[in-house]
Amino acid sequence: MTLDPTNQSAATAAISLDIMGVMRLLPHRYPFLLVDRVLECVKGERIRALKNVTVNEPFFPGHFPHRPVMPGVIIIEALAQTAGILAFVTADVVPDESTRFFFVGIDEARFRKPVEPGDQLVLTAKLERQMRGIWKFSTVAYVGADEVTSAQMMVAPETNKTAPKARA
Repeated sequence: MTLDPTNQSAATAAISLDIMGVMRLLPHRYPFLLVDRVLECVKGERIRALKNVTVNEPFFPGHFPHRPVMPGVIIIEALAQTAGILAFVTADVVPDESTRFFFVGIDEARFRKPVEPGDQLVLTAKLERQMRGIWKFSTVAYVGADEVTSAQMMVAPETNKTAPKARA
């Protein structure tokens, strides 16, 4: 899969991905694939993606039956998946079964408004830095113009070169 569109420099080219492109870059599948589309991704800089929140999400019957609210931890996971896409695009990696990004830290998580069925989450991540195998992102989720969740998060890649060796 080629991530860079033709006729633009790789450093400044913004790409977009449909659900098939998202599934090539994330190992998650239903019910845990939480990114529906990438609107814009600039390698090494930023990403904007969508999650359409529907009433038939598997967590709504229990959270809460009288007023469905998307759990904050699920919003954080959607932001982490968005950051993971940006990391894979930045690293020019199309993951295979031995490639993973692990969530290693979160700071300053804030939940400002509830997310309900029918909302469309706009998920954003900005690459702040990468150092010694740790990638740090600032992330924000919006519904319309309203900021609903934000967090600083760190992820670490594991590829077939960095994975622990299997013991005999």
